[in-house]
Amino acid sequence: MIIITGAAGFIGSNLAARLNAEGYTDIILVDEFERDDKNRNIENKKFTACVHRDEFFSWLKTNHRFVQFIFHLGARTDTSEMRKEVFDLLNLNYSKELWGLCVDFGLPLIYASSAATYGLGEKGFDDDHGVPEYLKPLNPYGESKNEFDKWVLRQKEKPYFWAGLKFFNVYGPNEYHKGRMASVVYHASEQIRKTGSIKLFRSHDRRYRDGEQKRDFIYVKDVVDVMFHFMLHRKNSAIYNLGTGVARTFLDLANSTFSAMGKEPVIEFADTPADIRDKYQYYTRASMEKLRNTGYLKSFTSLEEGISEYVSQYLRSGSVN
Repeated sequence: MIIITGAAGFIGSNLAARLNAEGYTDIILVDEFERDDKNRNIENKKFTACVHRDEFFSWLKTNHRFVQFIFHLGARTDTSEMRKEVFDLLNLNYSKELWGLCVDFGLPLIYASSAATYGLGEKGFDDDHGVPEYLKPLNPYGESKNEFDKWVLRQKEKPYFWAGLKFFNVYGPNEYHKGRMASVVYHASEQIRKTGSIKLFRSHDRRYRDGEQKRDFIYVKDVVDVMFHFMLHRKNSAIYNLGTGVARTFLDLANSTFSAMGKEPVIEFADTPADIRDKYQYYTRASMEKLRNTGYLKSFTSLEEGISEYVSQYLRSGSVN
Protein backbone atom coordinates (compact mmCIF):
# COMPACT_ATOMS: atom_id res chain seq x y z
CA MET A 1 0.00 0.00 0.00
CA ILE A 2 1.35 3.41 -1.02
CA ILE A 3 0.17 6.68 0.51
CA ILE A 4 0.10 10.05 -1.22
CA THR A 5 -0.82 13.15 0.77
CA GLY A 6 -1.95 16.10 -1.32
CA ALA A 7 -3.18 13.45 -3.74
CA ALA A 8 -5.81 15.58 -5.49
CA GLY A 9 -3.29 18.35 -6.06
CA PHE A 10 -0.93 19.08 -8.92
CA ILE A 11 2.11 16.90 -8.22
CA GLY A 12 0.26 14.32 -6.11
CA SER A 13 -2.23 13.46 -8.86
CA ASN A 14 0.56 13.17 -11.44
CA LEU A 15 2.34 10.78 -9.09
CA ALA A 16 -0.85 8.72 -8.75
CA ALA A 17 -1.08 8.55 -12.55
CA ARG A 18 2.52 7.34 -12.80
CA LEU A 19 2.01 4.69 -10.12
CA ASN A 20 -1.10 3.44 -11.94
CA ALA A 21 0.85 3.29 -15.20
CA GLU A 22 3.47 1.15 -13.45
CA GLY A 23 0.80 -1.24 -12.15
CA TYR A 24 0.39 0.13 -8.62
CA THR A 25 -3.27 0.45 -7.65
CA ASP A 26 -3.23 -0.21 -3.89
CA ILE A 27 -2.92 3.49 -3.16
CA ILE A 28 -4.38 5.60 -0.36
CA LEU A 29 -5.16 9.16 -1.44
CA VAL A 30 -5.02 11.75 1.35
CA ASP A 31 -6.41 15.27 0.87
CA GLU A 32 -9.34 17.49 1.83
CA PHE A 33 -11.46 16.47 -1.21
CA GLU A 34 -13.66 19.56 -0.74
CA ARG A 35 -13.26 21.12 -4.19
CA ASP A 36 -15.02 19.50 -7.13
CA ASP A 37 -12.69 21.17 -9.64
CA LYS A 38 -9.60 19.80 -7.89
CA ASN A 39 -11.15 16.35 -7.44
CA ARG A 40 -11.17 16.07 -11.24
CA ASN A 41 -7.52 15.16 -10.90
CA ILE A 42 -8.33 11.81 -9.28
CA GLU A 43 -11.47 10.82 -11.19
CA ASN A 44 -9.63 8.49 -13.55
CA LYS A 45 -7.20 7.05 -10.99
CA LYS A 46 -7.20 3.54 -9.55
CA PHE A 47 -6.85 3.52 -5.78
CA THR A 48 -7.97 1.71 -2.64
CA ALA A 49 -9.40 4.55 -0.59
CA CYS A 50 -9.57 8.29 0.02
CA VAL A 51 -8.76 9.51 3.53
CA HIS A 52 -9.36 13.08 4.70
CA ARG A 53 -6.17 14.73 5.89
CA ASP A 54 -7.69 15.40 9.33
CA GLU A 55 -8.36 11.68 9.79
CA PHE A 56 -5.12 10.44 8.28
CA PHE A 57 -3.00 10.08 11.40
CA SER A 58 -5.59 8.00 13.18
CA TRP A 59 -6.02 5.92 9.99
CA LEU A 60 -2.24 5.39 9.79
CA LYS A 61 -1.99 4.26 13.40
CA THR A 62 -4.55 1.57 12.63
CA ASN A 63 -3.27 0.52 9.20
CA HIS A 64 0.50 1.12 9.25
CA ARG A 65 1.27 -2.61 8.93
CA PHE A 66 -0.05 -2.53 5.37
CA VAL A 67 1.85 0.57 4.26
CA GLN A 68 4.98 0.26 2.11
CA PHE A 69 5.78 3.89 1.30
CA ILE A 70 4.58 7.44 2.02
CA PHE A 71 4.80 10.44 -0.29
CA HIS A 72 4.01 13.56 1.71
CA LEU A 73 3.12 16.21 -0.88
CA GLY A 74 0.23 17.88 0.90
CA ALA A 75 0.91 21.47 2.00
CA ARG A 76 -0.38 25.01 1.95
CA THR A 77 1.50 26.43 -1.05
CA ASP A 78 0.06 29.93 -1.40
CA THR A 79 3.06 32.28 -1.36
CA SER A 80 0.75 35.28 -0.95
CA GLU A 81 -0.59 33.93 2.36
CA MET A 82 1.09 35.90 5.16
CA ARG A 83 -0.37 34.22 8.25
CA LYS A 84 2.47 32.26 9.78
CA GLU A 85 0.10 30.24 11.95
CA VAL A 86 -1.49 28.71 8.83
CA PHE A 87 1.87 27.34 7.68
CA ASP A 88 2.84 26.26 11.20
CA LEU A 89 -0.30 24.14 11.33
CA LEU A 90 -0.43 22.66 7.83
CA ASN A 91 3.21 22.58 6.70
CA LEU A 92 5.39 22.41 9.78
CA ASN A 93 3.53 20.67 12.61
CA TYR A 94 1.59 18.29 10.36
CA SER A 95 4.86 17.19 8.74
CA LYS A 96 6.56 16.74 12.11
CA GLU A 97 3.78 14.47 13.31
CA LEU A 98 3.92 12.39 10.14
CA TRP A 99 7.71 12.11 10.46
CA GLY A 100 7.31 10.80 14.01
CA LEU A 101 4.82 8.16 12.90
CA CYS A 102 7.15 7.04 10.11
CA VAL A 103 9.91 6.63 12.70
CA ASP A 104 7.63 4.71 15.07
CA PHE A 105 6.27 2.39 12.38
CA GLY A 106 9.44 1.99 10.28
CA LEU A 107 7.98 3.59 7.14
CA PRO A 108 9.99 5.20 4.31
CA LEU A 109 9.09 8.81 3.54
CA ILE A 110 9.53 11.32 0.76
CA TYR A 111 8.37 14.83 1.54
CA ALA A 112 8.04 18.01 -0.51
CA SER A 113 10.37 20.86 0.29
CA SER A 114 10.75 23.84 -2.05
CA ALA A 115 13.21 26.08 -3.85
CA ALA A 116 11.35 28.90 -2.09
CA THR A 117 13.66 28.09 0.84
CA TYR A 118 16.52 29.75 -1.07
CA GLY A 119 14.99 33.22 -1.00
CA LEU A 120 16.78 35.59 -3.36
CA GLY A 121 19.58 33.08 -3.79
CA GLU A 122 22.13 35.04 -1.79
CA LYS A 123 23.61 31.73 -0.55
CA GLY A 124 23.34 30.05 -3.94
CA PHE A 125 21.23 26.98 -4.69
CA ASP A 126 23.30 24.21 -3.13
CA ASP A 127 21.46 21.35 -1.39
CA ASP A 128 24.27 20.69 1.08
CA HIS A 129 22.89 19.97 4.56
CA GLY A 130 24.86 22.83 6.07
CA VAL A 131 23.00 25.43 4.01
CA PRO A 132 19.42 25.55 5.44
CA GLU A 133 20.53 27.25 8.67
CA TYR A 134 21.71 30.27 6.67
CA LEU A 135 18.86 30.62 4.18
CA LYS A 136 16.47 33.59 4.17
CA PRO A 137 13.15 32.66 2.51
CA LEU A 138 11.06 35.55 1.22
CA ASN A 139 7.65 34.56 2.60
CA PRO A 140 6.00 32.43 5.31
CA TYR A 141 5.53 29.55 2.85
CA GLY A 142 9.27 29.34 2.14
CA GLU A 143 10.02 29.78 5.83
CA SER A 144 7.76 26.85 6.75
CA LYS A 145 9.52 24.59 4.27
CA ASN A 146 12.97 25.65 5.46
CA GLU A 147 12.00 25.28 9.12
CA PHE A 148 10.94 21.70 8.48
CA ASP A 149 14.16 20.95 6.58
CA LYS A 150 16.17 22.30 9.51
CA TRP A 151 14.09 20.33 12.00
CA VAL A 152 14.59 17.13 9.99
CA LEU A 153 18.35 17.56 9.95
CA ARG A 154 18.41 17.94 13.74
CA GLN A 155 16.54 14.71 14.39
CA LYS A 156 18.45 11.78 15.86
CA GLU A 157 15.66 9.37 14.99
CA LYS A 158 14.86 9.14 11.30
CA PRO A 159 12.90 6.78 9.04
CA TYR A 160 15.16 4.07 7.60
CA PHE A 161 14.81 5.88 4.28
CA TRP A 162 13.74 9.48 3.78
CA ALA A 163 14.20 12.21 1.18
CA GLY A 164 13.20 15.86 1.14
CA LEU A 165 12.83 17.20 -2.41
CA LYS A 166 13.28 20.91 -3.09
CA PHE A 167 10.97 21.43 -6.05
CA PHE A 168 11.98 24.29 -8.33
CA ASN A 169 9.52 25.80 -10.89
CA VAL A 170 7.28 22.85 -11.69
CA TYR A 171 4.79 23.04 -14.57
CA GLY A 172 2.53 20.56 -16.32
CA PRO A 173 -0.93 18.94 -16.35
CA ASN A 174 -3.36 19.00 -13.42
CA GLU A 175 -2.48 22.50 -12.15
CA TYR A 176 -5.59 24.26 -13.53
CA HIS A 177 -7.09 24.57 -10.02
CA LYS A 178 -4.14 26.50 -8.54
CA GLY A 179 -5.25 29.98 -9.60
CA ARG A 180 -2.54 32.59 -9.09
CA MET A 181 -0.14 29.86 -7.93
CA ALA A 182 -0.30 27.95 -11.24
CA SER A 183 2.84 27.95 -13.38
CA VAL A 184 3.82 30.73 -15.77
CA VAL A 185 3.31 28.25 -18.62
CA TYR A 186 -0.32 27.78 -17.63
CA HIS A 187 -0.98 31.50 -17.31
CA ALA A 188 0.86 32.24 -20.55
CA SER A 189 -1.29 29.77 -22.48
CA GLU A 190 -4.45 31.26 -20.98
CA GLN A 191 -3.38 34.80 -21.95
CA ILE A 192 -2.58 33.73 -25.50
CA ARG A 193 -5.90 31.91 -25.84
CA LYS A 194 -7.87 34.93 -24.60
CA THR A 195 -5.88 37.88 -25.98
CA GLY A 196 -3.34 36.56 -28.49
CA SER A 197 -0.51 38.04 -26.43
CA ILE A 198 1.52 37.50 -23.25
CA LYS A 199 2.39 39.98 -20.52
CA LEU A 200 5.63 39.30 -18.67
CA PHE A 201 6.98 41.13 -15.66
CA ARG A 202 9.29 44.01 -16.46
CA SER A 203 12.72 43.78 -14.86
CA HIS A 204 13.38 46.11 -11.95
CA ASP A 205 16.97 44.90 -11.62
CA ARG A 206 19.61 46.51 -13.83
CA ARG A 207 21.41 43.19 -14.20
CA TYR A 208 18.51 41.72 -16.19
CA ARG A 209 16.73 42.95 -19.28
CA ASP A 210 12.94 42.68 -19.50
CA GLY A 211 11.97 39.03 -19.90
CA GLU A 212 15.48 37.77 -19.25
CA GLN A 213 14.84 36.86 -15.65
CA LYS A 214 15.79 33.20 -15.34
CA ARG A 215 14.26 30.25 -13.55
CA ASP A 216 14.87 26.52 -13.41
CA PHE A 217 11.64 25.20 -14.95
CA ILE A 218 11.00 21.45 -14.55
CA TYR A 219 8.24 19.37 -16.12
CA VAL A 220 6.07 17.62 -13.54
CA LYS A 221 6.60 14.22 -15.16
CA ASP A 222 10.33 14.53 -14.46
CA VAL A 223 9.57 15.34 -10.83
CA VAL A 224 7.42 12.23 -10.58
CA ASP A 225 10.11 10.11 -12.23
CA VAL A 226 12.64 11.09 -9.57
CA MET A 227 10.18 10.25 -6.80
CA PHE A 228 9.48 6.87 -8.40
CA HIS A 229 13.24 6.24 -8.62
CA PHE A 230 13.65 6.85 -4.89
CA MET A 231 10.67 4.64 -4.06
CA LEU A 232 12.34 1.73 -5.84
CA HIS A 233 15.89 2.27 -4.55
CA ARG A 234 15.39 3.62 -1.00
CA LYS A 235 19.04 4.60 -0.55
CA ASN A 236 20.99 7.80 0.12
CA SER A 237 18.59 9.53 2.52
CA ALA A 238 19.04 13.31 2.24
CA ILE A 239 17.55 16.61 1.13
CA TYR A 240 17.83 17.05 -2.65
CA ASN A 241 17.24 19.80 -5.16
CA LEU A 242 14.79 18.84 -7.86
CA GLY A 243 15.13 21.07 -10.88
CA THR A 244 16.85 20.52 -14.22
CA GLY A 245 20.10 22.29 -13.42
CA VAL A 246 19.43 24.69 -16.31
CA ALA A 247 18.15 28.27 -15.95
CA ARG A 248 15.93 29.51 -18.80
CA THR A 249 14.50 32.97 -19.45
CA PHE A 250 10.85 33.93 -19.34
CA LEU A 251 11.25 34.95 -22.99
CA ASP A 252 12.26 31.35 -23.75
CA LEU A 253 9.14 30.17 -21.99
CA ALA A 254 6.88 32.67 -23.76
CA ASN A 255 8.27 31.90 -27.21
CA SER A 256 7.96 28.15 -26.59
CA THR A 257 4.33 28.57 -25.55
CA PHE A 258 3.48 30.60 -28.66
CA SER A 259 5.22 27.96 -30.79
CA ALA A 260 3.31 25.10 -29.14
CA MET A 261 0.05 26.95 -29.80
CA GLY A 262 0.98 27.64 -33.42
CA LYS A 263 0.98 31.43 -33.03
CA GLU A 264 3.42 34.25 -33.67
CA PRO A 265 4.86 35.78 -30.48
CA VAL A 266 3.28 38.99 -29.18
CA ILE A 267 5.00 39.83 -25.90
CA GLU A 268 4.31 42.85 -23.69
CA PHE A 269 5.77 43.88 -20.34
CA ALA A 270 4.10 45.11 -17.16
CA ASP A 271 5.57 46.29 -13.87
CA THR A 272 6.06 43.60 -11.26
CA PRO A 273 3.33 44.16 -8.63
CA ALA A 274 4.61 46.36 -5.83
CA ASP A 275 3.61 43.85 -3.12
CA ILE A 276 6.03 41.21 -4.46
CA ARG A 277 8.64 43.37 -6.18
CA ASP A 278 11.19 43.22 -3.37
CA LYS A 279 10.61 39.48 -2.98
CA TYR A 280 10.91 38.54 -6.64
CA GLN A 281 13.45 35.89 -7.65
CA TYR A 282 15.39 36.99 -10.72
CA TYR A 283 17.45 33.83 -11.01
CA THR A 284 17.15 30.22 -9.85
CA ARG A 285 19.14 27.19 -10.94
CA ALA A 286 19.24 23.95 -9.03
CA SER A 287 22.59 22.39 -8.26
CA MET A 288 21.90 18.80 -9.31
CA GLU A 289 25.19 17.02 -8.60
CA LYS A 290 23.93 15.48 -5.37
CA LEU A 291 20.96 13.78 -7.06
CA ARG A 292 23.12 12.65 -9.98
CA ASN A 293 25.61 11.09 -7.57
CA THR A 294 22.88 8.75 -6.31
CA GLY A 295 22.75 7.13 -9.74
CA TYR A 296 19.79 9.00 -11.22
CA LEU A 297 21.15 9.63 -14.72
CA LYS A 298 18.05 10.23 -16.85
CA SER A 299 18.02 13.46 -18.80
CA PHE A 300 15.35 16.03 -17.98
CA THR A 301 12.73 17.19 -20.46
CA SER A 302 13.75 20.39 -22.21
CA LEU A 303 11.55 23.44 -21.72
CA GLU A 304 10.52 23.32 -25.39
CA GLU A 305 9.59 19.62 -25.26
CA GLY A 306 7.75 19.92 -21.97
CA ILE A 307 5.68 22.92 -23.05
CA SER A 308 4.88 21.29 -26.39
CA GLU A 309 3.53 18.16 -24.69
CA TYR A 310 1.71 20.12 -22.00
CA VAL A 311 -0.05 22.36 -24.52
CA SER A 312 -0.84 19.73 -27.16
CA GLN A 313 -1.92 16.86 -24.89
CA TYR A 314 -3.50 18.68 -21.95
CA LEU A 315 -4.16 22.42 -22.20
CA ARG A 316 -5.62 22.32 -25.68
CA SER A 317 -8.14 19.62 -24.77
CA GLY A 318 -8.62 20.43 -21.09
CA SER A 319 -7.48 16.92 -20.17
CA VAL A 320 -5.89 15.83 -16.90
CA ASN A 321 -3.10 13.31 -16.47
